[in-house]
Amino acid sequence: MDERNSEVGMDDHQAVHSIGTSNSKKLDTTMEQNKEGGIPYEETCGVESDHQPTQGHTKQGGTLLVKRTVDKRFVCMECDYRAAKKANLLRHKRKHTGEKPFKCDQCDYSAAHKVSLDLHLTKHTGDKPFMCGQCKYRTANRSHLSVHMRTHTGVRPYKCDLCDYSAKTKDHLDDHMARHTGEKPYMCGECGFRTASRSHLSVHMRTHTGEKPYKCDLCDYSAAQKGHLDNHMARHKGEKPFMCGECGYRTASKSDLSRHMRTHTGDKPYKCNQCAYSAARKGQLDRHMTKHSEEKPYKCDQCVYSAATNSSLDQHMAKHNKPSMCGECGYRTAERSNLTVHMRKHTGERPYKCDLCDYSATQKGHLDEHMARHKGEKPFMCGECGYRTASKSDLSRHMRTHTGVKPYKCDQCDYSVSNIRYLKKHMVTHAS
Repeated sequence: MDERNSEVGMDDHQAVHSIGTSNSKKLDTTMEQNKEGGIPYEETCGVESDHQPTQGHTKQGGTLLVKRTVDKRFVCMECDYRAAKKANLLRHKRKHTGEKPFKCDQCDYSAAHKVSLDLHLTKHTGDKPFMCGQCKYRTANRSHLSVHMRTHTGVRPYKCDLCDYSAKTKDHLDDHMARHTGEKPYMCGECGFRTASRSHLSVHMRTHTGEKPYKCDLCDYSAAQKGHLDNHMARHKGEKPFMCGECGYRTASKSDLSRHMRTHTGDKPYKCNQCAYSAARKGQLDRHMTKHSEEKPYKCDQCVYSAATNSSLDQHMAKHNKPSMCGECGYRTAERSNLTVHMRKHTGERPYKCDLCDYSATQKGHLDEHMARHKGEKPFMCGECGYRTASKSDLSRHMRTHTGVKPYKCDQCDYSVSNIRYLKKHMVTHAS
């Protein structure tokens, strides 16, 4: 029995050895043919080749390794994309046609690929099976977890070949490279806004659609950007992790701290491209730009007011209902910040101190005007007569001498005046 089994085993071994030798000779022959016949050792150019896909070979550790190249014979007629399978080409073509055959049965979402639909459905189910072992982060997408892990490892595999920048994701590198080239290929079809980043365009589009996908689970707040929701959640928790090293000011938002720091540095990065005006905040520049533009497309449906920006209209609309009220005197205002300033009249609080004299003010703008008097500066000038002043409010009052505007109206007679102090004196005549 042992001898018979041994003989069978030897025969089997010889047969295997023989087959291996035969294949090796065939591979060598194929190599020679490829060299002599000039058959390319690369993928074909998208048309069906007369030759079968070629084979490469390498020797490693005494073993012959065979590597078969892929024949990408299916070519997209819209771009340079090539695929080895017709199904892959059909999926690719949806990028050009916009076809999205995979529909969500719970909302209006549709996708070009089933895997995108599967990922979307996890938003309805709340399923997040992939969890970070370093922190409590969970996600429905394995690739998102891989990217998240780089926040712990510090790995930034995507390198810029023009500077030292590196990124955790390819999208971030693509956005960065666009800054080198100055390209802004992504454009909003509604208003012409252009950006170098597809994600920035997606966020921008929400200003037109009103979409706010990030929801607070503790109140009705929703946001267009996740960063805004994160800041909001910190307020619920009472967390203020960002602190100013100059004055101790604390905030829940990194962007709030950046804006606050400009009060110390005097930095005004937002520049008007039509005059010398600059601002510390983008919102201030936006409001300024309306002075250059006569277009005011945002209309109030309760009066004749119109505005150049939606935010200006929102502020105006609040004046119709004025939800913030002073408990001491009944004063009402549309903005909570105005009420905060007003309350200082009752409390006597003057938090803004002059470091050159004993002056203190209830508002920072008043302190700025006071400091200008110390310096002898009069930056505000009338274009009609050359009158100069240290105070913007003084200039506004002065301009009424030219325009004849009398915004302060008596509610008991037809009297109107350009200065509120005169109106207060006038009201005494009614009281007496």
